[in-house]
Amino acid sequence: MTAYPRRHRLFALALVPAALPLLSGCFSPGVSAAPEGGDARISIAMLQPPRSGLSPLSDDAFKLSRWSTAETLVTLAADGTPEPALATGWKQVDDTTWRFDIRTGVTFHNGDALTVDSVVNALQHAIDASPRPRILNGVDMTVVADGDAVVVTTGTTDPLLPNRLSSPQLAILDDDAYTDTGVSPVGTGTGPFELTAVDGIVGATLDRYDGYWGDTALAAGIDVRFVPDGTARAAALRTGAADIVEAIPAGQAATIDENLLHEVAMPRTNTLYLNTANGPFADPAVRAAARAAVDRAAIVASVYEGRADVAEGLLGPALTWAADYRDESGYTDLLASRPAAAAVSGIPITLGTFTDRAELPEVAVILEQQLEAAGFVVQQDVREYQFIEADALDGKFDAFILSRATVLDSGDPVAYLASDFTCEGGFSIAQLCAADVDRAVSTASATAAGTDRQRATMAAEARVLATDAAVPLLHERVVQGESTSVVDAARDPRERLLVTAKTHLAD
Repeated sequence: MTAYPRRHRLFALALVPAALPLLSGCFSPGVSAAPEGGDARISIAMLQPPRSGLSPLSDDAFKLSRWSTAETLVTLAADGTPEPALATGWKQVDDTTWRFDIRTGVTFHNGDALTVDSVVNALQHAIDASPRPRILNGVDMTVVADGDAVVVTTGTTDPLLPNRLSSPQLAILDDDAYTDTGVSPVGTGTGPFELTAVDGIVGATLDRYDGYWGDTALAAGIDVRFVPDGTARAAALRTGAADIVEAIPAGQAATIDENLLHEVAMPRTNTLYLNTANGPFADPAVRAAARAAVDRAAIVASVYEGRADVAEGLLGPALTWAADYRDESGYTDLLASRPAAAAVSGIPITLGTFTDRAELPEVAVILEQQLEAAGFVVQQDVREYQFIEADALDGKFDAFILSRATVLDSGDPVAYLASDFTCEGGFSIAQLCAADVDRAVSTASATAAGTDRQRATMAAEARVLATDAAVPLLHERVVQGESTSVVDAARDPRERLLVTAKTHLAD
């Protein structure tokens, strides 16, 4: 096998034959990583390939954010507090109007200057997109230039608008990125790394952008490969073929030096979504039977080898305040109001999930056993995510297992509840449309940040759980792999950051 220079080499996965079709080439395990210091490049094995051509208006936006190539007006601190990025500051003018001051001296990777007009153009494309970015579901928003600022107006009070504008799906790209055929982030971002090439669902190349407005990146660039196969990703870390590896499967962790593994408690919940609109789970009592059949602890112990937390609700321990509200009477009363489980005998159901997260097919096997023990007859359908998402959103399955980030978009879980469980939600695998759920989510959305918003959020969680549209299984602790030479890789529970300007390889 030929050894290639670091920039062009592909991950060495020859010991994992099933992974070879994912890659167009390989390099020898143990090849010297690269020149050190400012000439060193960082190689990454990522979990999922792009689903939408790396459009920032899709979930692919989070890849652009994790590579530090596309930026937003606002970022979030570790505690969820909004901080300046391409906007240097902001103020709320009235209940529905905010004014954002745009940073000067910023250039896009193609050399064009960042202006208020380019900010308006990028946000307007997000507003007009079909489908809209998830963070804008149900949001009536207008944006106009006003001197050196951008004024954003919402149809109703939105106390978390700065948080909303931190979503990677609202990244600001140059006007050239937006064409009649789509949105291209190649050479049109503002981050410390410039996206210079994309090889479909195989990989991507980024180079340090020396004209960056902030601190210049310490690494010379990033070489990305998309490796959905969990065994292959683990092999890439174990052999030294990749410097950073996303989502090491729990079952592979024992085969890797513990010094290379870093466990991150995630606001991510593995959930069994039940189709409330069609099929047997349109009956609430049958949904209750499915809920009663699930043994969460068995799944955590066997599939995750204890590297996960049994779910008590939709929101996990990464949101440290959530559990405190589950003992309140309003919450417990709602859960007590759920219908009794129906007697089930021979009811056929389709159960879908995807292979990109290696544990999920194993979860499906155990859930099949548990559901069949309760009287269901289960037919599984397991594919790569890019080939199953559309069917899941179209309600083609009776039940679907999804690993879902609950604060992915705004740093606040209300956006997730609105997207997944309201009538107008853009990611409604459960096909749920319930007026009381919509009201609860709407109340939470309109409540100012603080304990009142937390309590309203948990009331909305209780409303969702009372429908049995979703059966939360567990909360993940993602295992991120890093070679011993990696310095300052981000370990981000929100999965927005991975390689930053500070990330580099040790001398």
